[in-house]
Amino acid sequence: MTDKTRGELALIAVTLVWGASFVLVKHTLDHISTWLFLAARFTLAALCLLAFLGRRAMQPHHNRSLALAAGTWAGLCLAAAYCFQTFGLRFTTPSKSAFITGLSSVLVPFLAFLVYKKAPHPFEAMGIAVATVGLGLLTMPTGSLAIGYGDAISLCCTVAFAGHILLLGRYSPLVPFELLSVTQLGVTAVVCCLMAALAEVPSAVSSPRVWGAILFTGVLCTAIPFTVQAWAQRHTTATRAALIFTFEPVSAAITSYLVLGETLTGRAAIGALLILGGVLAVELKPAGAPKHPS
Repeated sequence: MTDKTRGELALIAVTLVWGASFVLVKHTLDHISTWLFLAARFTLAALCLLAFLGRRAMQPHHNRSLALAAGTWAGLCLAAAYCFQTFGLRFTTPSKSAFITGLSSVLVPFLAFLVYKKAPHPFEAMGIAVATVGLGLLTMPTGSLAIGYGDAISLCCTVAFAGHILLLGRYSPLVPFELLSVTQLGVTAVVCCLMAALAEVPSAVSSPRVWGAILFTGVLCTAIPFTVQAWAQRHTTATRAALIFTFEPVSAAITSYLVLGETLTGRAAIGALLILGGVLAVELKPAGAPKHPS
């Protein structure tokens, strides 16, 4: 099995875990304030990485300064993305949040266009058009052009997640993934702790459910997956990683149905399928089409 295959299988496993976590986070937010939850989650994740990767991350490397810079920007993207996603989950359903988050895959080639000045392929333009129609069907009530409050907040996270995918695609092959992983989660943890202290009145109910959710999301949904992602994207492209991440909303929808009995209306289901179709149009453009440098 090649490194490329192992890396992409690892990304699939990460995606399934992330999708399943939407329901858990939705339930946990009834018992803990948003920034406090994010601070606990990312602080735990950063400490886990320091314990297991700290020595390797501190080893000398000629691209050390580049790794620190890339990790800092990646951490800022993560902090923004999880802020919008977690706040949005308070006011929307896990399935809708996950499908909206999936739009980040569509934005990757357009952010790549801004960075590399390489025009999007017609299939990519078609994909964003189809996904936009799907977003409208998923989030807007019949006869209205208004998007739900939670859906609008969730939509903001897609740009930050797309930026994060693009950053890792650009810098993962160039720098030690251990230092990149530790730096990005450390920066995210610091930002979340500052916001918990300055932007809200922290509150939490101490219960096995809350502590279990922090442990699960901190270790299995953050520390391990983002380290795996930083390693795996050394062996695949940002575009292929974005394609794999389209399985996340499917995993979230299945979990939400099994745990909460949540089902999408016919209109919303069509919108969700169009979003997936738009993402696939972006990622599965003809083999002869030029690829973005990332």
